[in-house]
Amino acid sequence: MTARTLTTESGAPIADNQNSASAGVGGPVLLQDQHLLEKLARFNRERIPERVVHARGSGAYGHFEVTDDVTAFTRADFLNTIGKRTELFIRFSTVADSLGGADAVRDPRGFAVKFYTEEGNYDLVGNNTPVFFIKDAVKFPDFIHSQKRDPFTGKQEPDNVWDFWGHSPEATHQVTWLMGDRGIPASYRHMNGYGSHTYQWTNAEGEAFYVKYHFKTNQGVRCLSADQAQELAGKDANSHQTDLLQSIERGVYPSWTLYVQIMPVAEAATYRFNPFDLTKVWPHGDYPLQRVGRMVLDRNPDNVFAEVEQAAFSPNNFVPGIGPSPDKMLQGRLFAYADAHRYRLGVNHTQLAVNAPKATTANNYGRDGQMASNAYDRHAKNYEPNSYGGPVQTDQPLYAPLAVSGHVGTHPAPAHTKDDDFFQAGELYRLMSEDEKRRLVENIAGGLSQVSRDDVIERNLAHFHAADQDYGKRVEARVRELRED
Repeated sequence: MTARTLTTESGAPIADNQNSASAGVGGPVLLQDQHLLEKLARFNRERIPERVVHARGSGAYGHFEVTDDVTAFTRADFLNTIGKRTELFIRFSTVADSLGGADAVRDPRGFAVKFYTEEGNYDLVGNNTPVFFIKDAVKFPDFIHSQKRDPFTGKQEPDNVWDFWGHSPEATHQVTWLMGDRGIPASYRHMNGYGSHTYQWTNAEGEAFYVKYHFKTNQGVRCLSADQAQELAGKDANSHQTDLLQSIERGVYPSWTLYVQIMPVAEAATYRFNPFDLTKVWPHGDYPLQRVGRMVLDRNPDNVFAEVEQAAFSPNNFVPGIGPSPDKMLQGRLFAYADAHRYRLGVNHTQLAVNAPKATTANNYGRDGQMASNAYDRHAKNYEPNSYGGPVQTDQPLYAPLAVSGHVGTHPAPAHTKDDDFFQAGELYRLMSEDEKRRLVENIAGGLSQVSRDDVIERNLAHFHAADQDYGKRVEARVRELRED
């Protein structure tokens, strides 16, 4: 096989890639060595700012196949025919740690899916838990600051973590999830995924429904204990990446079954829980799971940086028949995610291969900016409306309008009949076996006992007492034991 010629980025052949040019043998290096300067300059710029959250991630390609008829609820084209397949890319991630962190840690997992549909890319950006710590996006920067490295000590501080949770009683439900047995998945293949937020589906007749997404792993849920996770993280910090990569390479393709909960819009106002509160679930007895299809991952990325690190998911990437709800956390994310990608990757990040539509073509008047593509019609205009045959609007909204009323202001979320911060956390605790409760208490007490201030500890203990009397008593007793040791 004939070797190809190594060239500079401008295409000129390179004579010597082993030695830089110098002023004589052993002399200083010359500034005129264009290949050396280009090579070092590119190396200095090979990395981009890491994500503030979800920095550590893994990804894979696959497909989604519809198995059940949901056309009564949504007109989304990729869901309109049983047996229809849509290519997709998924990115799994931890939330709080940096790009160099370990996979096997106690942390929620990001579960972001990009469907390359014939009507454009649809991004479903969720987690491996059905709830979250907060319900309003205005608190998100503070929450993340409390969970990440302290600006003075440079490390995660139990004081910060539990102080924020102590001041945020709505976090009790998610804390119970995180500190329970499912807080450390054994691998990305062995965890469920959730859209977490409430979304809107609209059918062909314009009838709207609210939905929640549930991806149930077909490998079975498997998790690690705190001791197992600590040992695994020490042996292989990339344990989940290794597992996903190797399973697909072996032809053992992981899969998930997608279910949805469906609520008629008219029922939202009087439902016992605020259906748009990210700290709450809809009990399955109220809104049973309805099967939609199956997701299979069968191809690894060829370049982790280009395809996983530069993958950009935005929950505002909807397609006809799917839209947002009044969920205040979701509403904030509709801006924040896309803005984060514009900062990290540039305004033309949607032209990167992993982010670009595959089953259709993007047609708009966006031009220029860093890394702008020239893949436009020759001499095409960059404004609208125009008289030159440019793309035009459809006059068909993607989803049904959301009804609004009242006065503009910084309002707390409306309270429904069961909308306290502790009821569902208590329900979750009472569902656990005795062994699960014991491990949950041990995990919470192990962190809370490291807090230096008594008032912070007491504030958190009050939350567990409010969720369930036994829950609070056991956590309090174990924290006292650990602090007395």
